[in-house]
Amino acid sequence: MRKLIFATMVSLISAVGMPVATSAAGGGDVTLLKNDWSFAGIFGHYDKASMQRGFQVYLEVCAGCHSMEYMAFRNLADLGYNEAEIKAIAAEYEVQDGPDEDGEMFMRPARPADRMPSPYRNDNEARANNNGALPPDLSLIAKARAHGPDYLYSLLVGYQDAPATMEVPDGMYYNNAYSGNMIAMPQPIYGDDVEYADGASTSAEALSADVTHFLMWAAEPKLEVRKRIGVAAVFFLSIFLIMSYLAKRRIWADVH
Repeated sequence: MRKLIFATMVSLISAVGMPVATSAAGGGDVTLLKNDWSFAGIFGHYDKASMQRGFQVYLEVCAGCHSMEYMAFRNLADLGYNEAEIKAIAAEYEVQDGPDEDGEMFMRPARPADRMPSPYRNDNEARANNNGALPPDLSLIAKARAHGPDYLYSLLVGYQDAPATMEVPDGMYYNNAYSGNMIAMPQPIYGDDVEYADGASTSAEALSADVTHFLMWAAEPKLEVRKRIGVAAVFFLSIFLIMSYLAKRRIWADVH
């Protein structure tokens, strides 16, 4: 019975967010930096200020190449934006709609219910503008890569000069966090790439951390709810298991 209680507690704690060690995929020596994220651990939570700054970094640095196909403008309410602000952000984009009365498709300003449009019309155009490489959609990137946010942060700050013994082909860049150390994406963040209204640091490390925080929320917007439910479930089941154990001891006392 004690083993059952212990095993159940371990399983439940793992399910609500305890970090699990995994190995990096792919070849090459990679360096992953471990950050103390506010959303890590059982009681982790998102930092709305950091997420808003990260969204700004995405808009000003990343959105020219990378889409957020699965995120609707109205989801920005979770970041603390009000309805008027969301409408203003959406209105800066155009999306295809239709058909109209003549059967023609047309472009119109985006609305809060629309998803964020891709910067390219199709994958071929995306490849043509990126040396043949297809920039990945960033909606779920924080969950689609091993080590999630640590990998993304390490990738963004991992650009450096290649070792003298390594030859970097044209159109490729050396990155110590990328599998194989050769990546087709140019360095996107150098520091001071954007100007924050709240006066927060705009170093390369700070910008990378903020946009990673935003991308983690985009990939798992219900993380805080899941963790709250998980903690409540652990508490309830812990009490239930203790009571079951005590009941078992009482019922079978004469047998033992």
